[in-house]
Amino acid sequence: MPRAFARYEGINKMRNLALVGVVLVVLGIAGLIVQNVSFTENKKVIDIGPLQVRSEEQHNVPIPTIAGIFAIIAGLGMIFASRRYA
Repeated sequence: MPRAFARYEGINKMRNLALVGVVLVVLGIAGLIVQNVSFTENKKVIDIGPLQVRSEEQHNVPIPTIAGIFAIIAGLGMIFASRRYA
């Protein structure tokens, strides 16, 4: 493998690391802003010929604050690491 190609491959890996870092920072900020994710699930309870009974269940999934903080710190670490080695 030529040296120029190997260097380009290293730079490309560092850009990918920075991109993952930016995604983590954005997801961490979104996790701090949005405290709960809620969704509705439709279930079929009875299905006998033409008779169908369905139920709707509301689910709330809490997002811990520490997860958002950890994602931001990890993302910033990846961004700084990619800049340092680029």
